[in-house]
Amino acid sequence: MKSASDLRELLNRIDHKSYPAYKDTKGTYTFDGYLMSIDHVQGDPFAAPSKVSIQVRGDVARFPKELYDMPCKRIALQDQLLRQFARETNEYSFKAKGSGKSGLLSVTRPGQEVLNRSGCQVAAQDGTITLKMEVGFPANGRTINARELIKIFFEFLPKCVKQTLYYAAWDGKRLQKAAELSEDQQYIREHLKEQGLVAFVANGAVLPRESGVSSRPMKEAVAFQSPESMEVSSTLPNRGELRGMGIAEGITLIVGGGYHGKSTLLKALEQGVYNHIAGDGREYVITDDSAVKLRAEDGRGIQKVDISLFIKDLPNGKDTKQFSTEDASGSTSQAANVVEAMESGSQVFLIDEDTSATNFMIRDELMQRVVHKDVEPITPFIDRVTMLYKKYGISTILVAGSSGSYFHKADQIVQMNRYVPVEITAFAKEQAAAFPLPEEKLEEGEEPSYDRVVLADRKFAADNRVKLKTMGRDSISINRDVIDLRYVEQLVDSEQLNTLAQIVKYAKLHVLDGRRTMQQAVEILTKQLEQKGFAGICEGGVPGNLAMPRKQEIAAALNRYRQLKMK
Repeated sequence: MKSASDLRELLNRIDHKSYPAYKDTKGTYTFDGYLMSIDHVQGDPFAAPSKVSIQVRGDVARFPKELYDMPCKRIALQDQLLRQFARETNEYSFKAKGSGKSGLLSVTRPGQEVLNRSGCQVAAQDGTITLKMEVGFPANGRTINARELIKIFFEFLPKCVKQTLYYAAWDGKRLQKAAELSEDQQYIREHLKEQGLVAFVANGAVLPRESGVSSRPMKEAVAFQSPESMEVSSTLPNRGELRGMGIAEGITLIVGGGYHGKSTLLKALEQGVYNHIAGDGREYVITDDSAVKLRAEDGRGIQKVDISLFIKDLPNGKDTKQFSTEDASGSTSQAANVVEAMESGSQVFLIDEDTSATNFMIRDELMQRVVHKDVEPITPFIDRVTMLYKKYGISTILVAGSSGSYFHKADQIVQMNRYVPVEITAFAKEQAAAFPLPEEKLEEGEEPSYDRVVLADRKFAADNRVKLKTMGRDSISINRDVIDLRYVEQLVDSEQLNTLAQIVKYAKLHVLDGRRTMQQAVEILTKQLEQKGFAGICEGGVPGNLAMPRKQEIAAALNRYRQLKMK
């Protein structure tokens, strides 16, 4: 291992040389109180910036153990360190001058959600901190400007490290509050089931967002207040008593006029599978972490999914126990999404009528009279929703604005009125009695089969240059084969898609061997991530731009990868 003075000497030696001479800097250097590794050097000043990592030993950083003695606290601490380091680097980015990306200092900038990210990792054993960042190595044209890089490494970065990665620089109360918030959030999540709940929304929560393109809380928004009949109380480890609306297991219907907050509440519940930072307004909106938002997804590919619980006896004789298509309709895509969510272990379905296929959700009485059931291949969701709960323990939270038929099926009904929830179950049931559902004898339906085995791809395994690319939060590309994830709505960060690209690559190389089912493969990948973290699915080093997805999103990515072939 080389010293910081060795690096300074090397930089002085290569000053004014051709840009490729920067490659000689790759390696690890000892600075005062930390190690700095130059992991990758960019090819020229206009290319993607160089990769640099900083490591501070736990006994040097000296963050108290109680700030990272639980996984949720450790992730919260990592999140705080990243946010602060980003603020510090903002002050120095591009102060070193040059061409192209010269002088860039960049780290992950988290959003409102607190996610486990590769950009900053705190070792659970001893508190050692590893932070990954990007640095634009300065140049004039394509000639090395080493004096400017010396400024970055010996002036700017040491100040950022000192102000961020040592406990002495912090207000301890601020970090303690972040740790306590994460512990309280985890407590609510872990105790939902014993309370018979699938979600909790605290009184005082702010659910509306600033705009359609901002996830920050709306100023002067109506604060959430639970209906008295649905109010529950929890005594949290740190905050103490917290009251709010408990959404019970079973079938919950959210109704109300347009623009009164139905979809806003559902959106908060979708994102409630993640913890949020203090001040977000949704810190105490907590949803069962297996919950999946379901919708129609016209045009998606489906491979051998058993959708016979909802669709069978197609006129063309197509097998719906192993249904495949390159261009799914609204109803077949939503049926496949439901079954794939069941396959991934989801215990809560979140559905908005506005993004659903109407013929999948319901057939009204007039339509049933005109088009007889004998010639209708679709058993709508309304006829399966009760069975899903009673037989499989899967609860449903459904936003409905136009169809009242679900009043008959709902266990609890909430009306949103100017963003204020009102529990109207008894009233709605009384009114629904005047509009009885037509009586039909339904087959109970068999549990979907999850026996889909993914074939091994030997050609892919032999390819030594697999190219991964992420297009924001919309899609990922594996060797130019695009996986469309636009409608996997609980992906909240592009770094989760970066991780999914790595997971799909690892799965094709090491997990999808022609013997394992899709369900087994997803379980293996999930356990690998739980036990080894990002290193479990990244070969050749962990990049600094990854964020952890859930098991349900891993399954969603694999199910939308058209290059996977099933037995």
